[in-house]
Amino acid sequence: MAESPAKALRRILDSPGVHLGPACFDALSAKLVERAGFDYCFTSGSSLPEGFSISAARLGLPDVGLISFGEMMDQGRQIIQAVSIPIIADGDNGYGNAMNVKRTIREAIRAGYAGIFLEDQVSPKACGHTRGRKVVPRDEAVMRIKAAIDARKESGSDIVIIARTDSRQAISFDESLWRSQAFADVGADVLLIDALASREEMKAFCEIAPSVPKMANLLEGGGKTPILNPTELEDVGFKIAAYPLSLMGVSIRAMQNALTNIKGGQIPSHGSIPTFEEIKEIVGFNSYYEEEKRYATNTEQVSLQNGTFKSGKE
Repeated sequence: MAESPAKALRRILDSPGVHLGPACFDALSAKLVERAGFDYCFTSGSSLPEGFSISAARLGLPDVGLISFGEMMDQGRQIIQAVSIPIIADGDNGYGNAMNVKRTIREAIRAGYAGIFLEDQVSPKACGHTRGRKVVPRDEAVMRIKAAIDARKESGSDIVIIARTDSRQAISFDESLWRSQAFADVGADVLLIDALASREEMKAFCEIAPSVPKMANLLEGGGKTPILNPTELEDVGFKIAAYPLSLMGVSIRAMQNALTNIKGGQIPSHGSIPTFEEIKEIVGFNSYYEEEKRYATNTEQVSLQNGTFKSGKE
């Protein structure tokens, strides 16, 4: 029997070292992550700064909580179907109260996600590295995670619950530590404090609830959290690390450069664009052709005459 996505993610969490995970935003970017040899991938609507990516790619809108639950689930299904590696979903703030959280978890399980983020922001919510973040009271934040754990048990699933708090920027670092410990106490599988401001804060975070894996959210290009290298991340105590904007960021720059070239009457320079053969390989034409051969017949034509199919060589 094939290993479930959640079991595969748990195996990664149990294995030595720190495990790096880029963020994808559609099926093609997910396929590129898998082809590059990564063991898992993040996808997000708003909870991580990957929200910039899916909200931007699907809606052309900023990450301020405008993308809906249904749109996120639809995008997630397309991504999951395109790859074989575990995919971690963004459950935002659960899209409402504890009962909404339970529905969010059930739908993520049905979609085939390996794990899911849940956070403690109010609605409407947005990227944790932007201004004006607000969080719900402690008891409501903890109850969201408890509801998620209950939904998982009721579904007979082992989906990985990643509990995130935005209280570091909204309230204080001490508050974020308290909430993280409380999330661990009710059964969260992985903990994340978003927008930690120093290496010292990162280390202090990793020292609480030592049996629960910690995640680093490394916002590229100007986020609040220091960008540590993999060795440093492991030394501090992190188990997984997200790189939320790399793929979307380089895609934007590459498209801008290509459009500048085209507007000037030129195509992108050699080396900045894959060959047509490379593109066909990446999107799956060659795999399709190989599978198609399995069903080849001597029939060369199929015609519909008088309401019935007739086939054969003429």
